[in-house]
Amino acid sequence: MGRRLFGTDGIRGTANTEPMTAETALALGKAAGRFFRRGDHAHRVVIGKDTRLSGYMLEPALTAGFTSAGMNVILTGPIPTPAVAFLTRSLRADLGVVISASHNPFEDNGIKLFGPDGYKLSDEIELEIEALMAADDRIGLAGAADLGRAQRIEDARGRYVESLKNSFPRHLTLQGLKIVVDAANGAAYSMAADLFWELGADVVRIGNQPNGFNINAACGSTAPEAMRAAVVEHNADLGVALDGDADRLVLADEQGRLVDGDQVLGMITQSWLKAGAVQGGGIAATIMSNLGLETFVRGLGLDFHRTKVGDRYVVEAMRVQGYNIGGEQSGHIILSDFATTGDGLMAALQVLAVLRSEDRPLSTAARIFEPVPQRLVNVKLTNPVDLESGAIARAIEAQRRRLGDNGRVVVRKSGTEPLLRIMVEAHDPALLDAVIDEIRGALH
Repeated sequence: MGRRLFGTDGIRGTANTEPMTAETALALGKAAGRFFRRGDHAHRVVIGKDTRLSGYMLEPALTAGFTSAGMNVILTGPIPTPAVAFLTRSLRADLGVVISASHNPFEDNGIKLFGPDGYKLSDEIELEIEALMAADDRIGLAGAADLGRAQRIEDARGRYVESLKNSFPRHLTLQGLKIVVDAANGAAYSMAADLFWELGADVVRIGNQPNGFNINAACGSTAPEAMRAAVVEHNADLGVALDGDADRLVLADEQGRLVDGDQVLGMITQSWLKAGAVQGGGIAATIMSNLGLETFVRGLGLDFHRTKVGDRYVVEAMRVQGYNIGGEQSGHIILSDFATTGDGLMAALQVLAVLRSEDRPLSTAARIFEPVPQRLVNVKLTNPVDLESGAIARAIEAQRRRLGDNGRVVVRKSGTEPLLRIMVEAHDPALLDAVIDEIRGALH
């Protein structure tokens, strides 16, 4: 059986259209509940969500599915994805569920699952859950006396904030720093800025007025212009922009210049290496990370392991290789000393720890390698595309030969949207557009 529902980051689609319907959410709750109901103990599932309007539809449907399978449901309300991973472990739950489409617009929504260890589920487990969803959904349901209960915990955000603060060195504070925090009108709207304020910073809050429709709308990590402008306007020391579920970030230095995930990875790696904290002799990143980061990391005497796109694949490589640092250029940063998944706030705190301990501005601390010129183009797909054969495959191979050792070509389908992503790196920036045009031309 092939994967029909689950993509690279759970199930995702337009709200109230398959697969993002109440019916599918109910079926998923039943199937996942049956799969994770093992043993005689009282079973628990933690359900968190972001601020999309459709969360009000999907949350009760999932709750009904899980309780019908005999699982007790713990509802957190709007809370970041990494907070659900943390609470799943902290509450000894059997499963964690996040209702979010991350950086997508409000019309979309998604459902992603975490196992009891706080890690995203493997492809194999997702396939087994899909198979259960396709089977008779009445089999294995709880009897009338064994139905689950649902309850809401009010201090979920506070528990998560305290776990974040515990990752920041106790001898440091953020006093004297002014930080712009853009919460993308998303899951971290009510606690992201509070985190930095509690550690002593003067905080400028934007993207913290969700209304069900404005998540990621001209704000957050995918639209950081508002954050950059606020840094300059308020003469701030830096800006932090999260995405809708706060598992990724983009930074801006005191001049309003963006700092992407590659620079954050390099900065943390260098700092942790000096402190003797890097484990496994390397770090993990995806095929999209800049060649400049790879050269920098290898220059530190560390290995650089590339994976498919998706923080779940980075995490898998980290666990196999024994690494404690990994991430994506898009801003998913995984620091396994503290978390089991990408965490934008956790990564921001580690960057701030470097700034405080080295007494440097972000403009100098984060410019630690020179990126190889890179261009990424997203092409909307109206028809299926086979990247392994035909004109497009021949064009990709021809452009790879054209660049040789002086660049890279990565072409992939988005796992969450109908897009073809074409990324080209070349030491000669004049080649970027020409290579992209040749590949795009093969689509027609």
